Amino acid sequence: MKHIVLILSSIGMLYPLLWLVSSSFKPDTAIFSDFSLIPEAFSFANYVNGWTALRTSFTTFFTNSFFIAALAVIGNLMACSLTAFAFARLEFPLKKLWFTLMLATLMIPYHVTLIPQYILFLNIGWVNTILPLVLPKFLATDAFFVFLMVQFFRGIPRELDEAARMDGCGPWRIYWRIMLPLSVPVMATAAIFSFMWTYDDFLGPLIYLNDINQYTVPLALRTFVDSTGVSAWGQLFAMSTLSLLPVFFFFLFFQRLIIRGVATSAMKR
Repeated sequence: MKHIVLILSSIGMLYPLLWLVSSSFKPDTAIFSDFSLIPEAFSFANYVNGWTALRTSFTTFFTNSFFIAALAVIGNLMACSLTAFAFARLEFPLKKLWFTLMLATLMIPYHVTLIPQYILFLNIGWVNTILPLVLPKFLATDAFFVFLMVQFFRGIPRELDEAARMDGCGPWRIYWRIMLPLSVPVMATAAIFSFMWTYDDFLGPLIYLNDINQYTVPLALRTFVDSTGVSAWGQLFAMSTLSLLPVFFFFLFFQRLIIRGVATSAMKR
């Protein structure tokens, strides 16, 4: 009985996604009149027309999204791992206070700091560039990744640090030669989540990007919806289906690393 309930619940949750994919092969006139998951006739016209429907093709939008997401991943891995190493292995004044303040930022909604950040970036001329979306990642602003890595680093035996110091290694070489090679699961987890969150982000690019040539995929999908009610639903669903593929394959290929990294970090003290 439990399995039947779970199967029915899974079907209920997957139906909207399956309907989205099915509707991407239907003409606009049949999308909201036919709710079946199997189209009467498969047509790739929505994919062909949707790819070049806007002034800029989706090649540019996907390139922008992947470029911003890649820089975000690099920035988070570099900055957050260094910050986590400092909290986990080094001693400095007010260490516990700074760590507490870092954790407190997890409870601050993004919308609270949005206006001050926008004013700051506007005054220095960074609006309508990707810098506001990328540069904060190189300053360890994602406290979740710092906390995740701190928990993992604390589980690595300190005897390794002591042995490295006896061999003449300083903090930087300990971080580079010992901590990073042993931290592949948590680094992979941070990279995957960073990519997914940045790639799917809509609000940040909406606030800072004004030029259509700099749009990311979520912003480009929004342009298919007309405020007057005349929308290219078939093309929108087709491009939405394509936009899901990178995240789907990322999770499919690296789900074991995600589970391993999160589970391992959660068991650290």
